[in-house]
Amino acid sequence: MCLFLKKQCLISATVLTLALATGAAMAADMPSYGPQLQGFDYPYPLKYIDFISQGAPLQMGYMDVQPQGAKNGQTVVLMHGKNFCGATWDDTIKALTGKGYRVIAPDQIGFCSSTKPQHYQYTFQQLAQNTHDLLKSLKVNNAVIVGHSTGGMLATRYALMYPQQVAKLVLVNPIGLEDWKAKGAPYRTVDQWYDRELKLSAKSIHDYELKTYYVGKWKAEYDRWVDMLAGLNSGPGHKLVAWNSALIYDMIFTQPVIYEFKDLRVPTTLMIGTADTTAIGSDIAPAEVKARLGHYNILGVQAAKHIPHAKLITFKGLGHAPQMEEPAKFNQALLNVLH
Repeated sequence: MCLFLKKQCLISATVLTLALATGAAMAADMPSYGPQLQGFDYPYPLKYIDFISQGAPLQMGYMDVQPQGAKNGQTVVLMHGKNFCGATWDDTIKALTGKGYRVIAPDQIGFCSSTKPQHYQYTFQQLAQNTHDLLKSLKVNNAVIVGHSTGGMLATRYALMYPQQVAKLVLVNPIGLEDWKAKGAPYRTVDQWYDRELKLSAKSIHDYELKTYYVGKWKAEYDRWVDMLAGLNSGPGHKLVAWNSALIYDMIFTQPVIYEFKDLRVPTTLMIGTADTTAIGSDIAPAEVKARLGHYNILGVQAAKHIPHAKLITFKGLGHAPQMEEPAKFNQALLNVLH
C-alpha cells in the first residue's frame, strides 16, 4: 500500500514520530517532588508544626502570612481542596493581606507539604482538631474560616465543632452539598481508590480538571498546579501519596456533612461557581445517576436554604475554583463578605 501512498505514509510516520517524541519530552520535563512536596516553590515561607496523632509523629505544613500595611486585627484561615494545596490560594492571600488580614493557609495531613502517614484513620473531625491545635499554637482564638472544595466539608465540620472560635464561615464551591452515595453513586473500596490513584498522570489530571473544574476553558497558569499534583504523585513517595489519597477519598465519600447544615450557628456565606459539575463517584455511576449529580447551580441554592441565615453569592459560568478562574472578581467578593 505504501508503494502507492508513499507520501501519505511518510507524513503519517513523521506525525507518529513527533507525537512519541513530544510524549517523551513531556515525561522528561515532568517535575518530581518529594512525599511532602519537597522541591515545589510555595509563594510564602513554609512553616511546620510537629505533633503526635494516632500514635504517629506527624508534621503539618502551613503558611502564616502577616498583613501588609495597617493591620485590621482579623485572621483568615484558608482550607484547601482535595486536588489543591495551601499554595493554590496565592492570589487570595495577596488580596487579603493587602487589606490588613493575617492569613493562615495549612496543608492538611495527607496532603501537599504535610506528612503522608503509613496508617491513619481519616475523619473530618480529626483534621478539624489538627487545625484547631495549629491555630491554638499560633494563639489564634477566633478566625474567619474559608473552605474550598473538600476544604468546604472540613470548614463545615470545624464550624460545627468550634462555633465560638469561628467569626464567619465562607464555603467556596464546597463538595458535599449532596450525598452522592444516597443518590446512587457506586462505592469504591479503599483498594479500588488506591489502584486508581496509582495511575494518575499529568494528562489525566489536566483532562479531569479541564472538564470538571474549568468548564472546558484552560489557562496557562493552571499548568503549575497540574505539575504540582503530578510531580507529587509520581515522585519518590508515589505509593504512599496514592495510599493516603485513597483513604481521603473514602473519608469524603462516607462522611457527609449535608445533614448537619441546619446545625450551623455561625454567619455563613456560600460562594458558588454555577457551572461546576464536581461529584465524587459520578465517573463510574450509571447514566441516570450521573445525570442527577453535580449541578452546583441548583445545589448552591438548596444549601443556602438549609443553612440558617446563609448568604449566597454566585459566579455565573464559572466552575469549581472561581478563586483561580477569576481571582480579581472572586477576591473582591470575598473582601465584601469579610468587611
